[in-house]
Amino acid sequence: MTEHKHSQREPLVRLAKREDLSRGKKWAIRLGAILLALAVGSLFILVLGHNPLAVYKEILTGSLGGPSARRVTVRVAIPLLGAALAIAPAFKMKFWNIGAEGQIMAGAIGATYFALFWGDTLPKPVLLLVMALASIVVGGIWGLIPAFFKARWGTNETLFTLMLNYIALGIESYLQNGPWKDPSGTGFPIIAMFGQNARLPKLFGVHVGWIIVLALTVGIFVYMKYSKHGYEISVVGESESTARYAGMNVKKIIMRTMFLSGAIAGLMGFLVVSGADYTLNGGTSGGVGFTAIIVAWLAHLNPFAMVLIAGLLAVLTKGSNAIQTSFKIPASAADVLSAIILFFMLGCEFFINYRLIFRRSGSAAPEKGGEGRE
Repeated sequence: MTEHKHSQREPLVRLAKREDLSRGKKWAIRLGAILLALAVGSLFILVLGHNPLAVYKEILTGSLGGPSARRVTVRVAIPLLGAALAIAPAFKMKFWNIGAEGQIMAGAIGATYFALFWGDTLPKPVLLLVMALASIVVGGIWGLIPAFFKARWGTNETLFTLMLNYIALGIESYLQNGPWKDPSGTGFPIIAMFGQNARLPKLFGVHVGWIIVLALTVGIFVYMKYSKHGYEISVVGESESTARYAGMNVKKIIMRTMFLSGAIAGLMGFLVVSGADYTLNGGTSGGVGFTAIIVAWLAHLNPFAMVLIAGLLAVLTKGSNAIQTSFKIPASAADVLSAIILFFMLGCEFFINYRLIFRRSGSAAPEKGGEGRE
């Protein structure tokens, strides 16, 4: 009877945190995950009736094969990298900001107001600067709202930031169908295209947003690793009680960090509407805020690693569009192929951080400190 109770208490599979995995083994797991992703993706492509090698080649060619393709890939990567940088300080603080999507939209709305109603009044450099500042302030306030409620009443930030995404989208829809609707539109409710004054200049064929985002990458790295604020974020993330014991104002740190997070995301909204789309619409955020969570998590909140991962996802996004055209693969199938690769990328990080311990057949519950078979 005792043995039966012990075996019931011990689960079939347990998770254990890995502490001593070498760098070589980590990269071996990542390489294995990539190979598995390509193998499973190949099976999916074969089911669709295409040559896997030809499809993978087209993904690379369609995203990196020429100047035009590379420019589009960089444009896709800019807001993705920026949104990942935006949520990194909040995530470091263990504040689960799922609202970058709404913060991007809020910043875009703030920038669009000045593009539409001040575009013919202000000179271009001043207008672009005002649009950028507006996007930073509005995006920052959008991030500050859930932080205030969290600090004041302990609300759930995950649900709060998620719901704010839909409120921002609703505001955009109201403006597009109401006060900001272009009267000269072709029967559909649209917001007018920005004038030349409200469009970002280009450098090497891509709007200068790529310079801004790379500068932000360095800035966020220095801020999180070497500044006093970055140290406070780390302490609050480890333990709010420890932070309070050390004399830190935890509420202030939470609100300050989330304003920064929302401000950077809002700036990405400005880069999208002023550098890529030249207007505001319901697809301005484009799911970037959610994909950025994957980028930040895979990079372990390292800004420089985010550059590589955002670039890889941009290649997948642009390459998926290319195979739709070249192989007549449906958009949904191209998305499934990208999802397979992402699934294995995420999965490998799980096995880098954790190991599975299986219960020995017929064994009782292990004593404290005992080990199972991997």
